[in-house]
Amino acid sequence: MADELLTVEGLESGYGQLQVLWGVELHVREGETIVLLGSNGAGKTTLLKTLLGLIRTRHGSIRFRNEEITHLPTDARVRRGIVYMSELGVFADLSIEDNLEISAQFLPRSEAKERIAGLYELFPDLGRRRREAAGSLSGGQRKILGVAKALAAKPHLLVMDEPSAGLSPRFVNEVVRVLAGFHRAPGLSLLIAEQNVKFLEIADRVYTLDGGRTGFNGSVAEARENDAIRRAYFGLK
Repeated sequence: MADELLTVEGLESGYGQLQVLWGVELHVREGETIVLLGSNGAGKTTLLKTLLGLIRTRHGSIRFRNEEITHLPTDARVRRGIVYMSELGVFADLSIEDNLEISAQFLPRSEAKERIAGLYELFPDLGRRRREAAGSLSGGQRKILGVAKALAAKPHLLVMDEPSAGLSPRFVNEVVRVLAGFHRAPGLSLLIAEQNVKFLEIADRVYTLDGGRTGFNGSVAEARENDAIRRAYFGLK
C-alpha cells in the first residue's frame, strides 16, 4: 500500500462564530487521486482553505508526510508541496507567463524556468500566448491555465476547488482529459472537491462531504453502487 501523504483527523473550522466543519476525517496516499463530492454549501471550500492554512483550524489535526502542519502558515505549507487551485485559479490582469512565474516562485530559478518551459510544451496554446493577459482567455482556457499554474509550483499534493465551475460540458471533458494525464504520476497526488461526477473517471477513491461532515469513503465502484450517492449526484432513484 502506498505511503500516507495527507492525514486529516477530527478537523473543525469555520468563520467567526459560524462553525462549518465538524470532525472531518480524510486520508490521501502518495500518487492517489481523491474526489471529494459535495453540493454547494457542503463545506468543500472551507475544508480546502483550512488544509492550506487560509482558515484557522479550531480543532483536530492535519499531517503532511508525517509532519504536523496544523498551525503552520500558508507559505510554509506551499513550500512543503501543497498547492491550492481555487475556482478562479488565475490572476486575470497578469500575463500567462506572470501567472506561471508567480506559482513557481518557491522553486530554484533554474528549476522554475525548466518547469515553465515543460508546461509550454504540454500546453502549446499557452506558450503561444504567454505574453497575453490571462483575462483574454476564454473561461475554459483560463481553467487550463489554472491547472498549469498550479503544476508550475511542482506540488506533491494539488488541491482543486470545483475545477468544473462555470465550464461547458466540452471544457469539463477537456479539464478531465488534462488531469487524467497526471493521474498516478510519480510524486503527485490530487484532491479534487467537486459536485460533477465526471471527475470520478480519474479518481482512485471517493469521499462525500455533507453539512461539514465527511460521510462515504470508498472506491469509485462502491460510490456508483451507493444509493444515497446515486440519488444525490447521478440523478438516479
